[in-house]
Amino acid sequence: MSGDVFAQWREALEAWRIPDEILAQAPESPWIHPVELFDISALDAIPDSPSHRAARAGLGDAGTLLDVGCGGGRAAFACVPPATHVIGVDHQPVMLERFAAMAERRGITCETHVGDWPDVSDQVPMADVVTCHHVLFNVQDLAPFLRALSAHARKRVVVEVPMTHPLSDLNVWWQHFWGIERPTTPTALDAAACIRALGCDVHVEEDEPSATPATIDEDMAVRFMRIRLCLPASRDEEVRAFMRTLPPRSRTNVTLWWDVA
Repeated sequence: MSGDVFAQWREALEAWRIPDEILAQAPESPWIHPVELFDISALDAIPDSPSHRAARAGLGDAGTLLDVGCGGGRAAFACVPPATHVIGVDHQPVMLERFAAMAERRGITCETHVGDWPDVSDQVPMADVVTCHHVLFNVQDLAPFLRALSAHARKRVVVEVPMTHPLSDLNVWWQHFWGIERPTTPTALDAAACIRALGCDVHVEEDEPSATPATIDEDMAVRFMRIRLCLPASRDEEVRAFMRTLPPRSRTNVTLWWDVA
């Protein structure tokens, strides 16, 4: 990216719009975030990552942690301890219910705030460390989002995103079922350029996480994929057959972290 990095980020995300004629015939909204994919209750231990290590280092011996777009709390509870209090923000109340249940299960105090960031940021207290995992590619107006993250951190902000857009894995699916090409930008490195444009000294670390056991069965995976592709339930078996031809997905995650003054 060069020039106005935020405008280029916005334009790149707008290219991910599903064509109107496909969206108009979709039986269900394809923009789903199934709770099952974010549930960590079945995990004996949360796999470690550069993002978790950066957040724990920012906390030091103890501290508070704010998790924006918290889902079930993977980013927050990977830092307990040393985190002594966690704050979750999410636009889905059911996610916050899971977050609060996990806090109780792990014996740590928490508070939750429902809504979109940064719209609800004035209702949310500051914390020593702010984490935000796998959210940026949903944010077109990135500058105020990032500024609000920094404004709520006393010590450090830790952001994690995949190297490429999270829907890039579906590009081969869109080609197969609809015959259309999908975008390839923006990337995590474009997000890093936006962070630098705000004057932050951002550190970048890539990671290829080890495979973890699937949290959903094949029938549910087929259903979620069919919905995302704007297909009717009558196409489930076609989706299942194509799914079985594909190799296991691999994804590079990128940790972007910076300290605040």
